[in-house]
Amino acid sequence: MPELDYIPPLRGPSDPEIGLHGPADPIQIQHGILEEQVELWWFREPGKSLLCYSIAVFLILGCGLGGVGLLSTTTSVSSEWRLGAGTALCLLALGVLLKQLLSSAVQDMNCIRSRQQIDLLKSGGLSDFLVILIAGVSLLICGGVLLHLSLVNHMPKPGQALNDMYISGVVMLTGGGAAVLGIAIYSLVVVLLERTRHGPRYVDRILNIFTISGHMDHQAHRETTSSLANLI
Repeated sequence: MPELDYIPPLRGPSDPEIGLHGPADPIQIQHGILEEQVELWWFREPGKSLLCYSIAVFLILGCGLGGVGLLSTTTSVSSEWRLGAGTALCLLALGVLLKQLLSSAVQDMNCIRSRQQIDLLKSGGLSDFLVILIAGVSLLICGGVLLHLSLVNHMPKPGQALNDMYISGVVMLTGGGAAVLGIAIYSLVVVLLERTRHGPRYVDRILNIFTISGHMDHQAHRETTSSLANLI
């Protein structure tokens, strides 16, 4: 039987060369494989991670050194405000450091497999924004209290203690205001970029819907015309 001399090979749906919608894209396959690696979810946005990590290190060094400096220069004349402000700064630096160590430990143990939780705990995630915001608000509160005390405490002979209190309050207000303002500006920029990024997708989706509807209407019109022609 000559018609059975050649039988073309059959290709199933799992054939790597030809898929359901044509040849498979190696780049898309590689991208899908990388998306499944949980270890890589911690480093999806290196720029944001580096920025938040640098701010955290700056907060740890600034608050830690400032707290130690205030505690080390505590005297009998200025023991109350130096002790309180220095303790608050050291605790603030310890809290930021604890968050960084916790994220690093969770990442090393690889005990979290949820993308949402990883996005929350990773460097540059939501937890970093909350930590920086809390640190900025705390600095604003401490600086405001010191500045208020330095202005309302009218001493007969203002000495070095009053000047140090005023300078410390101004420095804390400046650092806290910069942290809160930076978080606000960064959040606004991220929201605008997300809206700009999703805007064309939304427009394209609407255009695709209208295009598909137009094709369907055109196809239905052709079928109606052919049916009328067959009846005639």
